[in-house]
Amino acid sequence: MNSDEAVAVLGDPVRRELYRFVVGQGRAVGRAEAAEAAGVGRALAAFHLDKLVEAGLLTAAFEHRGERRGPGSGRPAKVYRRSGTEHAVSLPARDYRTLALILAEVVDLLGGDEVAEEAARRAGRKLATGGPVAEALAGHGYEPYEEDGVLRLRNCPFHVLSQEHPLLVCSMNLALCQGLLEGRGEVRPDPRPGECCVVVSKTN
Repeated sequence: MNSDEAVAVLGDPVRRELYRFVVGQGRAVGRAEAAEAAGVGRALAAFHLDKLVEAGLLTAAFEHRGERRGPGSGRPAKVYRRSGTEHAVSLPARDYRTLALILAEVVDLLGGDEVAEEAARRAGRKLATGGPVAEALAGHGYEPYEEDGVLRLRNCPFHVLSQEHPLLVCSMNLALCQGLLEGRGEVRPDPRPGECCVVVSKTN
């Protein structure tokens, strides 16, 4: 299924709400939990969740949800998580990813890391709009959530690039967030698998 078809799957409001709930948890979500959150029956939720899996927007697995394991623990439950596949729709077609990868390679070849970081920091300052810190981060795709007094970022908006050029992209991402939140929070690196490498504390 191509990106246009995958995104079209979210046209159904129930399906869209289920998707939002699952990706917002940052963990495996069972059918009953998703159904309750979306205000629909379990069977209907299961149908839509499986459609999201078919579209490549979610992945499914089977897990034992209780503490018991082994014989007598019951059947494993089907659970869902966000897929690692990225989807983008552009009319007409655009290919910003390839250009970004080329530019990142040019920066690496020229040894322009410090210049790139400063440019990212300036860009962050230009993007700053005020308002709550969490809203500012959410507005740029970071999907912040609070944990132990800090804001962690569930999504890296530059994930594809960070896989190809991790040191450059992660340092630029840190600088961008520092510019975006200048004077409003302590922005520091704290990598965690599957999430953005930045955390924010002392938020205003």
